[in-house]
Parts: sequence; C-alpha cells; structure tokens
Amino acid sequence: MIKLKNNYLGGFTMAEEILDIEMIAMTLIGQAGETKSLAYQAMNAAKAGKFDEAEEFMKQSTEEMLKAHELQTDLIVREAGGEKIDVGLIMVHSQDHLMTAILFKELAKEFIEVYKRLEQK
Repeated sequence: MIKLKNNYLGGFTMAEEILDIEMIAMTLIGQAGETKSLAYQAMNAAKAGKFDEAEEFMKQSTEEMLKAHELQTDLIVREAGGEKIDVGLIMVHSQDHLMTAILFKELAKEFIEVYKRLEQK
C-alpha cells in the first residue's frame, strides 16, 4: 500500500491526497502492465512447448495481479470508510489497464491449455 506522511496538522493536504491517488493509479498501471507482460511470456513459452517455464511466468503474473488488486481493494475500503477518493482520468485509465490485464491473463491461461493438448497429440 502506498502511504504518504501526514502534514503537521495530522491529516493529508489536498496536494498530498491528489499525489497519493495519482501514485496509486500509476502503480496500478505498472503492475497491470507487468501482469500482462508475464502472461504473454507464459503463452509464448507454452507455444514453444516449455510448459514448466510457462507455469512460472503465470505464477509471477498472478503475484503482480494480486499486488494490483490489493491496491484497488485498499481504495475501495478507504472510500467505504468515508474518505472521498478523487476518481480522475488517470485512475479510470489505471482501472482499464488492470481489467485488460486480468482478461488477458485468463485468455493466456486458456491458450496454454490448448498448447498442452496440441503437444499431447
């Protein structure tokens, strides 16, 4: 979780709150990109018949996705707790990246299964 230190009054300044949300959004974008990249590498490894390598890439992809999901959940919990979360274009963009990465990861998993079946024939 990304946290910024509180100001001397005990709360976040408006600029710190905006920066905090922007940092979270940019972190989500990076983690989503890594999730997708690792899933793509897994798919390519499976295509080459390297299924152990594909499994390792998928494991790493899942770890990255879980990190991103933890950040996303933290935002939801903060908002549910009464904190106003500014949902700007960067945050919307980060959510788009995350959902696309999750979908791609699921498709990669299916492709890996297809490659395994083709290998068996």
